[in-house]
Amino acid sequence: MKLTKHAHACVTLEKGDTRLVIDPGTFTPEAAEAVARAHAVLITHEHFDHFDEKLVAAALEARPGLHVYGTAAVAAALGGHGGHGGRVHAVAAGDTFRVGALTATVHGHRHAPIHADIPCPDNVGYLLDDGAVYHPGDAYFVPDAPVRTLLLPTSGPWTKLGEAADFVRAVEPERVIQIHELMLSELGRRSTADLLGEKGLTGLPIERPEPGTTVEP
Repeated sequence: MKLTKHAHACVTLEKGDTRLVIDPGTFTPEAAEAVARAHAVLITHEHFDHFDEKLVAAALEARPGLHVYGTAAVAAALGGHGGHGGRVHAVAAGDTFRVGALTATVHGHRHAPIHADIPCPDNVGYLLDDGAVYHPGDAYFVPDAPVRTLLLPTSGPWTKLGEAADFVRAVEPERVIQIHELMLSELGRRSTADLLGEKGLTGLPIERPEPGTTVEP
């Protein structure tokens, strides 16, 4: 499997001839290009930095073979479950689905709280390829399954570094890659990686690949 890091929360996963994109939002300048090459798009929740509704809807219209998986709210925004010829799929915790060579299991229920005055939408995480990669969306939900590579959100109004450290400790991954980092300066990204990293609270290196970088998880 290959993982390409895009700006903010978006990643592309490739295995064989199968290509998935997770969370192509409006903070990701290269989202349209990533979606144009994907067989399926996976959305963790409806917030605009994870789900560019207009982009995904246009891609569904332009490409009859494209499938989209997301929460009920995401599916509703794209025409409801069964919309676009049954290519829009509402998923929830406990679901499993397969796209080509890749299998995904769905974990978690709700977005992490920001403030009592701000509603928490549904949020799901995706565990790919029998634990190879876990994308949690905007939540620190610990899946009941082994995780080899954890994609760790580190910036945003809901994130807290202490909770991030406890999340990594609970998941016990072999590898951690920083995502959802766009709201941090370069100094902030380095400081966060140091605090949470190998000599910090988790004992694991926090990898910080630049957008466009491809790694093998």
